[in-house]
Amino acid sequence: MNAAEVVNTLLEERFGVARGEVTADTPLRDLRLDSLALEELRVLIEEQLEIDLEEVSLTSRDTVGQLVAAIDDKVAA
Repeated sequence: MNAAEVVNTLLEERFGVARGEVTADTPLRDLRLDSLALEELRVLIEEQLEIDLEEVSLTSRDTVGQLVAAIDDKVAA
């Protein structure tokens, strides 16, 4: 499973976001994710992909595409 698939699956299964609502340009705030939900998403991604995203600054202003790019950078490292 690639980063985009992991993010989309988690958004759908854990946060109730319909896949049709999510594009790379969608800001995380438009998905109704507050700071606590973003932290939960970070932890779930770290567990699923066995990576450390602690250095990644994640805010509700970031887009889904920016999140996926940050994950891809960590996976490649």
